[in-house]
Amino acid sequence: MSIVECDMDKQRVEKAVAPCLEPCAIERGMRIIGGKWKGSILWHLKDGPVRFNELCRQLGGASKKMVDQRLKEMEAQGLVVREVISTRPIAVSYEITDFGRSALCVLKTLKDWCDENDI
Repeated sequence: MSIVECDMDKQRVEKAVAPCLEPCAIERGMRIIGGKWKGSILWHLKDGPVRFNELCRQLGGASKKMVDQRLKEMEAQGLVVREVISTRPIAVSYEITDFGRSALCVLKTLKDWCDENDI
């Protein structure tokens, strides 16, 4: 967006300069890894499979319902895979896929930026 001043009545008018007709690459990427808790989930899975309850403990502020919902979304997107360990009692673990692992460099850069700027 650029701001253009109108000569007639000195009003500020916002005018889009070369608007995106489709989501740009950053927006598409944020739709995949930008959801609440998704980046943290990927980060906690980087060292190997993690069982559901352990992942919930590692995330701290996220409810089990929220973690479950995000994991289902991430599984559908191909970021993680779910493995049933046992059915009685139900025990599952999650592992990051190669596609999910490819986002870790972005998350590492974001983490470093936050650390460097005390965010």
